[in-house]
Amino acid sequence: MNYTYSFILFLFGINMYAQINTEVYLFDIDTTNGTTALLNMRNVSNSDGYDNQPSFIFEESLLFSGNNNGQTDIALYDIETGNRSWLNNSTSGGEYSPQKLPIGDEVAAVRLDTNGLQRLYYYNPDSKGSRLALENIQVAYFHFYTANTLVSAVLGLNELDLVISDIHDQTNDTIVTHVGRSIHGVPYQKYVSYTVINEEKNHDLYIIDIYGGRESYFVCQLPIGIQDYTWLDEFRIVIGSNSKLYVYDTLEDPEWKEWYSLKECDISNITRLAVSPNGSKIALVAEPKETDK
Repeated sequence: MNYTYSFILFLFGINMYAQINTEVYLFDIDTTNGTTALLNMRNVSNSDGYDNQPSFIFEESLLFSGNNNGQTDIALYDIETGNRSWLNNSTSGGEYSPQKLPIGDEVAAVRLDTNGLQRLYYYNPDSKGSRLALENIQVAYFHFYTANTLVSAVLGLNELDLVISDIHDQTNDTIVTHVGRSIHGVPYQKYVSYTVINEEKNHDLYIIDIYGGRESYFVCQLPIGIQDYTWLDEFRIVIGSNSKLYVYDTLEDPEWKEWYSLKECDISNITRLAVSPNGSKIALVAEPKETDK
C-alpha cells in the first residue's frame, strides 16, 4: 500500500471541508396530519473550522468529528442537556466518522495519523483510550452491519473500494470499486446501501444483501453533484442541496421531491446527514451564514 498516496488522497477530501466553516445542526422532526416540520434547531458544534460526520447514539446523544482547538477529535453531544464533551484523548492525528459499535459502549472512528496511516480504531469512552480494529486496510468510511462484520469504503490505488471485513478473522473481501463515501444500514431491513460513481461521475445508489449471497440491487441515481444521503426510514432516502432537503420514496414515483426548505435558518451547502433510529431527529452538516455566530 502506498501510504503517501493514500494520505494525500484522503487529506485532499478533508481539506476541502477544513477550509470552510462547517457546522453540525440538529433538528426535531415533527409530522402532524401528514405535514412535516423541522423544529428546535441547534448548532451542536458551534466552532470555527471542521465539524462534520454526525451519527446518533440512539435518541440520546450525537457523535461527530469536531474541531478541538485545531485538532479533530470525537465530540459527544448530549441531546437532553445540550452539553458537549470530547470522547477520546487527543492523538497526533485526527479522528473522523465516529460511530457507536452495535454492542457495548465503545465507539469506532477512522484515525488519520501524521505518518499517513489511516485505520479504524475502537475508542473507550471511560478510559478514552483506543485499540486498532483492523490491521491491514486503510478504512475511509464505514458501517457496522454487526459487531463483527464491517462494510467500508477502503482506499485503493485510485479510488475507494467497497470491502466487507470480518473483524475477528481479520479478513477482507473487496466487493466493488469506485464507490462513494456514504455507507448506511437500511432501517428495519437486512440491506446496507452504498454508492458507485458512474460514467457521468454521478453517484448511483445500491443496496447489498450482506449474508444473502452479497447481491447488489440498483435503487436510484443521486442528483447531479450530490454524494451524501441517509435513510429517513426504510423506504425514503433524504439528501441535502444548498439549503433544501429532498426525498426519494422507493415505493412511489421514481423522482426526487423537495421535502423541506431550511432557507430561513441561514445555512447553505448541506452535505452529510444522519437520522436518529426512531426517526424523531435529523442532524446535518452545513455552512452557516455570517449571522450564525
